[in-house]
Amino acid sequence: MKNNSNQTGREQVFEEDLVKEVLDDFKTRQQERKSFETQWELNMNFLMGNQYCSIGPSGEVEEYDKQFYWQEREVYNHIAPIIESRLAKLINMKPTMTVVPASGDERDVKTAKISKKIVNAVYNKLCVSGVISEANNWSEVCGTSFYKVSWNPGKGTILKDDEMGKVCSGEVEVTVCPPFEIYPESSSCSDIDNCKSIIHARAYHVDEIKSIWGVDVKGEDINVFSLDNVTAIGGYGYFGNTSKVTSGVRKNYAVVIEKYEMPTVEFPNGRLIIVAGDKLVYLGELPYFNGNDGERCFPFIRQACIEQPGCFWGSSIIERLIPVQRSFNTLKNRKHEFMNRLSMGVLTVEDGSIDTENLEDDGLSPGKVLVYRQGATPPRFMNFDRVPVDFAAEENMLLNEFTYISGVSDLLRNSLSSYSNMSGVALQVLVEQDDTRISITAEKIREAIKTMAKHVLRLYRQFATVPRLSKIVGDNGEIEVFYFNASDISSDDIVFETTNEVGETVAQKRSMVFDLLNAGLLHDENGKLSNRMRVKALDLLGFGVWENAQDINELHLKKASSENLKFLKGETKIEPLEVDDHDIHISEHTALMLGNEFAKKAERNEKLTEIVLKHIRAHKQMKAMQESIENSKITEK
Repeated sequence: MKNNSNQTGREQVFEEDLVKEVLDDFKTRQQERKSFETQWELNMNFLMGNQYCSIGPSGEVEEYDKQFYWQEREVYNHIAPIIESRLAKLINMKPTMTVVPASGDERDVKTAKISKKIVNAVYNKLCVSGVISEANNWSEVCGTSFYKVSWNPGKGTILKDDEMGKVCSGEVEVTVCPPFEIYPESSSCSDIDNCKSIIHARAYHVDEIKSIWGVDVKGEDINVFSLDNVTAIGGYGYFGNTSKVTSGVRKNYAVVIEKYEMPTVEFPNGRLIIVAGDKLVYLGELPYFNGNDGERCFPFIRQACIEQPGCFWGSSIIERLIPVQRSFNTLKNRKHEFMNRLSMGVLTVEDGSIDTENLEDDGLSPGKVLVYRQGATPPRFMNFDRVPVDFAAEENMLLNEFTYISGVSDLLRNSLSSYSNMSGVALQVLVEQDDTRISITAEKIREAIKTMAKHVLRLYRQFATVPRLSKIVGDNGEIEVFYFNASDISSDDIVFETTNEVGETVAQKRSMVFDLLNAGLLHDENGKLSNRMRVKALDLLGFGVWENAQDINELHLKKASSENLKFLKGETKIEPLEVDDHDIHISEHTALMLGNEFAKKAERNEKLTEIVLKHIRAHKQMKAMQESIENSKITEK
């Protein structure tokens, strides 16, 4: 009993020290990142239209008041449409990915095709396009956003449900982490791979903590930064007629800190430490083999708007536009004040000649009887010239500054542009210039999407131990249902089948498809358009899948592949049919015999080679017989 008591006491002291170490580390990282966080808050304020604020000496976002009560303080928000235009461009990014086989072996080629189907099925099932749009919003405003690719054992198909509880097959989860939730080891790290540890901090309600980790934590009032229903460190507030970002307060919440540590000499498999409030709720190894060559690494993927050399945090276009926006607001307000003076006038009144209080309240309304002291100078308006041309010149210069700094021109922003006199070539050049700057951000998004696909495949390879059913829309328009498990994923080498789509409009894509059709590049060797290619062309034109008829060649390929698997399993009684496309079957069976897997099987089974050769000869004989019959019919005619 004494030894057990001492052991329990030592464990308790160890946990307390570990919790204190994690909390101290978290506070240190908070202080280091404070300046970046304040800049993000300022960016969000300017995007929402609260533009009379700045970062004060205290390091917080502070609002400033009018110098005089009569000053106009309207906001002419050009930042919001610029960001909306960039997001509209980036939303067109739907890259098509494929998986490169691990080798030239036929089995690896087939598993690579299955891996591609898995990625497409998961992306459709999890609505990853919406997740990417959310991440784009955060990266455009704050400069950086993060994806978290994890495994949720409580999702997927229910395998068992009894009094002991529910057991599920598990499923991949892809969520967006705003930059407010991520705390790197140092802001000087250029990327996630250069960090030795990362903290993911998020505010949870105490009941949610109890449900997930089974511990009771004391709730507190937590300042959180949330955007609508997105939970993160911070908050949105709405005051008066202007929306602005403020520190909100969540009642009965606690901060959950997940600290991920890369493998070291002391901890060769890394560590994951989870602290909820002031309690240790989890301590273990890094859970995922999601790195290159099966290594353990962080489940996070970083996406930056504009890279800053030697800095973990990316930069936002808004940071560059804030000075221009301030100058534009000032110019427009001063211009309107000058116009008010012109239209309403400024009266000069001799002291004591009239009742000035009455004049201030009512002004010089039409038909007003103005009584002034006898012998005094009557009130009169001051003379003002027209609005100086400098206002218009400066306004045009600031509008050009918006275009120059953001890289988003009026051609992209304006719904009705005045470019009717330009040639098509000139308009195309302008469009390409618009795409040049934003293509840097688009490439970062493509890289993040590709890395996400790798993480998805690696997690399925680690956890998909039981066969799983999935479905996608196939190339020929049919709903394709397929089973897979971890052994079917032999490669995670993801490449893009398409180029950067950010500069391609729907009209451009349709024009390209029609050009390819007219040139005959999509026709088969007989000069005809196959069912499969017709469905693909309709899909590229944006009309969706119009046909559900299966391509006959695809069915022959599937049947031949099925026969190949039967050969490898040792089946011998596989006979060709008259309805088979013998050329396709002969090619598929020949490819099987040339593969490494077949060679290994043939070494253990001497009859395998002869069985497959016999089957190929049967196809050739039936093909020759069918050709002979066709030739005889032609001769008779």
